Amino acid sequence: MPLPMELRRDDLSGPEVQALLAEHVADMHRISPPGSVHALDLEGLRRPEITFWTAWRGAALLGCGALKELDPLHGEIKSMRTARDHRREGVARALLEHLLVEAEARGYARLSLETGAQEAFAPARALYAAYGFRPCPPFAHYREDPNSVFLSRLLHP
Repeated sequence: MPLPMELRRDDLSGPEVQALLAEHVADMHRISPPGSVHALDLEGLRRPEITFWTAWRGAALLGCGALKELDPLHGEIKSMRTARDHRREGVARALLEHLLVEAEARGYARLSLETGAQEAFAPARALYAAYGFRPCPPFAHYREDPNSVFLSRLLHP
């Protein structure tokens, strides 16, 4: 029987976490054109308004996700990533559910995100749609971009 998945608040100092994030940023630059990549690097994720979590099964890093406070009532999902070897295991779903619970606990009325418009992002868009995220206009610092899809969901804290 496999070990259960454990979600941890993370300080981004572990080499496994840094490697997963480096892979994430590199993939975003490979898939999306310059100027359309909104993935944060390590320093960007260490900002005080961002909380970062990782998913583990034993010593295996399964994925990560972050929550950024845009204002006291609005949060943004950042850096959702499932490790290549652990896709289709429910990692993204578990992380998203955790971020939704955390956003509601913080009292956010709205949770938003930006993801890619390319086919490679179709599974992510389907997951977000299954959890009630709907298209919205660009928010925060974002601008209209044919390579970006902006999604938002109202919360009920």
